[in-house]
Amino acid sequence: MELTIRNVSKTYPNGVKALYNASLTISPGMYGLLGPNGAGKSTLMRILATLQDPDEGQIYLGSINVVQEKEKVRETLGYLPQEFGVYRNSTADSLLNHFAILKGITGKAARKEVVEGLLRQTNLWEVRRQKLGGYSGGMRQRFGVAVALLGNPKLLIVDEPTAGLDPSERVRFLNLLCELGENSIVILSTHIVEDVSELCTRMAIINKGEILLEAEPLLATEALQGRVWRKVIYKSELPKVEQEHTVISTKLLGGRCVVRVFSGCMPDAGFELAEANLEDVYFSTMTGHTNLSSKHPEKEVVS
Repeated sequence: MELTIRNVSKTYPNGVKALYNASLTISPGMYGLLGPNGAGKSTLMRILATLQDPDEGQIYLGSINVVQEKEKVRETLGYLPQEFGVYRNSTADSLLNHFAILKGITGKAARKEVVEGLLRQTNLWEVRRQKLGGYSGGMRQRFGVAVALLGNPKLLIVDEPTAGLDPSERVRFLNLLCELGENSIVILSTHIVEDVSELCTRMAIINKGEILLEAEPLLATEALQGRVWRKVIYKSELPKVEQEHTVISTKLLGGRCVVRVFSGCMPDAGFELAEANLEDVYFSTMTGHTNLSSKHPEKEVVS
């Protein structure tokens, strides 16, 4: 089952164009939607989750028309929004049991089996009788996944899932998503490049409502190898470097500035060849410095 998005646009009443002619084809597995805050990611996620309608375009989940057959989509959909509320005085097992009833799992024995299985899968079984108000951020996120997995969805949407998680909770949560991606379409919407780099076999970069690049992260990174250069400079030197070279990104380090530039050959003395990474792909795409093609990387040029 594939998710097919064709020429989807959405403009809000205040005139903001949240999406413009967005097209993607997403197969089962982990798929990353990468972009800054306000890029249009959450709007697209809400449309896919049947919470909003697009102004234009078509979306199909297999043979299901997502815009016109919302109830059919919801039968096989799991959605973890960026922010979701929980009843702080409820326990995980009681609230998950309640949501299971709402999902149509009415048989007591079947519901007990499903609830226990999901709590174990999300590593919450040992804390199932603790009140949700006492859960850490990562535990609440994993509970959100448990709710989203009710009904064994074929499409799972998670919006900015690792924001605010500590490193150990982040790793635990991402490992869980990897497991889920073995049998379903899992769309990971995030502004954290590292999450996509570690998890996703395909990705899209979106900004200002437009899809700028759709590619395999590994191939897109390989296409930049040999063309990313690094130099440590004083901050006062940065304007001159920006004027003379195609700067991908800059980062402060120990009071100095690490600058990474795009070039087919050594830019000038003092630069060293750097190992390209997905962050380079992201910033290059966002700034329009490179034209990356996932199908024909040998044809990529500086725009």
